Amino acid sequence: MTHPGEQFYPDGVRWGDTIVQGTLPDLLAKAAADYGPRTALEFRDRPMTYTELAAQADRAAAAFLRAGCGKGASVALFLGNTPDHPVNFFGALKAGSRVAHLSPLDGEIALTHKITDSGSRLLVTSNLQALLPTALKFLEKGLIDKLVVCEDDHWGKVGTPQAAIPDDPRIVTFNRFVEGATAPAQWPVVTADDVALLQYTGGTTGLPKGAMLTHGNLTSAVSIYDVWGKPARAARGDVIERVICVLPLFHIYALTVVLLSSLRRGNLISLHQRFDVEAVMRDIEVKRATHFPGVPTMWIAIAALPDLDKRDFSSLVSIGSGGAPLPVEIASFFERKVGKKLRSGWGMTETCSPGTGHPPTGPDKPGSIGLMLPGIELDVVALDDPGRVLSPGEIGEIRIKGPNVTKGYWNKPEGSTEAFVDGRFLTGDIGYVDADGYFFLVDRKKDMIISGGFNVYPQMIEQAIYTIPGVHEVIVLGIPDAYRGEAAKAFIKLRPEAKPFTLDELRAQLAGKLGKHELPAAVEFVDDLPRTPVGKLSRHELRQRQKSSSKICAADAPAMTKMK
Repeated sequence: MTHPGEQFYPDGVRWGDTIVQGTLPDLLAKAAADYGPRTALEFRDRPMTYTELAAQADRAAAAFLRAGCGKGASVALFLGNTPDHPVNFFGALKAGSRVAHLSPLDGEIALTHKITDSGSRLLVTSNLQALLPTALKFLEKGLIDKLVVCEDDHWGKVGTPQAAIPDDPRIVTFNRFVEGATAPAQWPVVTADDVALLQYTGGTTGLPKGAMLTHGNLTSAVSIYDVWGKPARAARGDVIERVICVLPLFHIYALTVVLLSSLRRGNLISLHQRFDVEAVMRDIEVKRATHFPGVPTMWIAIAALPDLDKRDFSSLVSIGSGGAPLPVEIASFFERKVGKKLRSGWGMTETCSPGTGHPPTGPDKPGSIGLMLPGIELDVVALDDPGRVLSPGEIGEIRIKGPNVTKGYWNKPEGSTEAFVDGRFLTGDIGYVDADGYFFLVDRKKDMIISGGFNVYPQMIEQAIYTIPGVHEVIVLGIPDAYRGEAAKAFIKLRPEAKPFTLDELRAQLAGKLGKHELPAAVEFVDDLPRTPVGKLSRHELRQRQKSSSKICAADAPAMTKMK
């Protein structure tokens, strides 16, 4: 059998089913035509219909065109989870622009790079205290020409700290930005091959790279999930699902799995500005949410509820975890306590999210990331020869091919070429596939740390630490973290005259230079750091030393216990 996992697919689903490609403006237009009066978004208990969302996106598109952000331009979005995101996201795309997502969790170093690399001269942000002061710095540095500020109070007052909007001709509120903008006689022609999104991700070295995700890539991703879930939707009939969106919309997981897929199907998206356990439980218990995709940290927090046994999860039809590996013990605990199967699939920024998934029935394989989804080809190749495909059970690097896979990296032709072998993208993830077609991950080839579902890049942390007086050399590694999955630990060699500092002092000196999720969770001062034969600091060798040290400690532990 070419695709052994197909035997476990949902009834009626085949690997070769048609995957439809299109454009994102067409996706929203069709949704508005099909589901007009339905609620598309609910935010702070206020509804926005499909008709209203499409109309506001069109108004934003006309304003972007008037501002010169048409075909070939890049528009940077520096927004959190409010309706401002989808309005400006679809607006920029309909104008023919590319969108560059900026994470509010990033530090100034990463944000500066993304703005510069993407070529964005217009940035859309919010007047929230957590966003506007940072955005103003980019204007002051001359990195952008215009700053559009969405006013958070527009969606209802909830006491979220806001910053004053300066009086500057280069700064305009969103309402003034769109005022008087009219639709053109002909909208720019957008095709499936056009780049819709520059979604930044990282590798082993250097600054984050912008994965070029086309309209075709993103609509294919939605279609893949459509095909996979069709039998389940048919069994439920014509119901409007209520989908909880706590995942940040600037993240590919939320963008594809929640926003685009929900709009395609006419569902209601319950939008949360941040993760709050009780707010999410209210959505489930009171508002009867039916779908909740989360990341491991969210499930860990829910599993820790003292009255978990008494909470009502009966409305949930499906729950899932992504963005980072889900601890097996959390999945089994949740199933035991709540009676719901919590499974973790796998995907990447470069695949617009889809990669693998778990069928509703089939073998129970703890730790597996599931089967490759329809239209997607996965295989495992030798680490020393990425053109040699390995047999089931052999460990190597996972490759992927599909209509949802990026065309390459923005402004990095060499990096794009190196990322593909025989037309398949090298994921950097190490694992194996069993005889049934189920995939398993065992390690990551890249040095990237995944903390709470977000990508953290060791080299960027190292660059920031090097700005601290007294630091001679530093290597940052990912270490296990019970809550976030992984966290950063800094191994620092000081200059002879320098004195060690505490973790709190280190984090204080890095505040503002890095995002909160990037700040080290541990620090260790060392006399020396390992090097490669050519003299470069060796993260790999340090990681091996740490593993060996952990094994020694683990071996000693029982003996120490007996002595007590």
